[in-house]
Amino acid sequence: MEESEFDDILDDWFIESLKTYKDLFVYQLEGPSRVIEWTSRQTVCVAGCTSSKNEILELRLPQKLFATGNKGLCAERDFKVVHGGFTDGPVCCLRHVPGTRCVVTNDGRSSDLQVWDLGGDDGDVIRRTGSVQARRRSVSERGSRIAARLSSQPQVLHGAQSSDVQLTRLTSGQPLYTLETESADPLSSLSFVSDAVFLAGCCNGNVYIADMRTSAAPQLSPPPASSGESVLWWTDASTGLDPSSCRIVRLSSSGQAVISDLRIPAAAVSRAQLDVPTRHCNLDDVQVSWSPALDGCIAVSGFSGAVQIYNTSVWGAEPQEARPLFEHRGHAVSPQSADGVPVFVASHVWHPERPRTLLSAASDGSVHVWDWVDRSAAIC
Repeated sequence: MEESEFDDILDDWFIESLKTYKDLFVYQLEGPSRVIEWTSRQTVCVAGCTSSKNEILELRLPQKLFATGNKGLCAERDFKVVHGGFTDGPVCCLRHVPGTRCVVTNDGRSSDLQVWDLGGDDGDVIRRTGSVQARRRSVSERGSRIAARLSSQPQVLHGAQSSDVQLTRLTSGQPLYTLETESADPLSSLSFVSDAVFLAGCCNGNVYIADMRTSAAPQLSPPPASSGESVLWWTDASTGLDPSSCRIVRLSSSGQAVISDLRIPAAAVSRAQLDVPTRHCNLDDVQVSWSPALDGCIAVSGFSGAVQIYNTSVWGAEPQEARPLFEHRGHAVSPQSADGVPVFVASHVWHPERPRTLLSAASDGSVHVWDWVDRSAAIC
């Protein structure tokens, strides 16, 4: 792309952004990150994913984002590093343990986990404090998926395949529950629906629903019917006070999205073909997530340099073409993409309270926090 052509694209996007964003802030990491995890309402943890030594940082979001009244009077307009450290290898998965100053990571090289202390007011260093051994240590080259919860003691759910998912007490390493399955499907996600129920989403579209209060076998929901080609699937479950209202979204590498009800996971409530570019995707490339504050909205990233927001409440039972409610293209038009190498979004996360605020990280090391304006007629 010619430099003048790129400048025109950047200028057009900048003018457009004045009308489409309430807030937009940019931070640049030394390398790309696949993880963004909330550690509080105003702080997130990010870490590098290159094969060499990487930074692991806790960032405080710009205070201007949370200012009330006249934001122009707020002096704090930048991200701030509040705690930091280094990892010996990549960080491919990271989860904060609720109610603690602890995060758990996986390096993608084995299925074991690394445990980190984020530090407190008396210091700014993030230190590794221990590890968690996997149920089967040599099962996958893709590493483990992680979910965390705070019960009477901190606990992590982890595994690389459906056959080695385990709930472990973090302080002692004691196994508390194991998922018993007959298959060994690589996992794309693990998520808690409630304190006792969790979902294990597999890359072939299988979803296991396990209730840890019973000794019954987990419920298996097979993948939605596809057009016959080999596809990968990514899964997320909506969370709320009532698990019976939980919805499951499954997204394929061909852009097919299927919504189902937790109570009848095999039946499709609605489905759509998303407006995403088709390309070869790896398991770690794509992410789909439910909004915690906008009913029926999902965010999709990894197919390109954009993050797309879709309103699933307007979808029907019959397949249909779906256009995004909003598309964040800030990473794709950043100066780092001018060298001809396409920028892809590596991760995104919704703010837990602010309905239209998200963070996203891209392959060029950029991290954006943005509050978008819904200018459509659809109610989300």
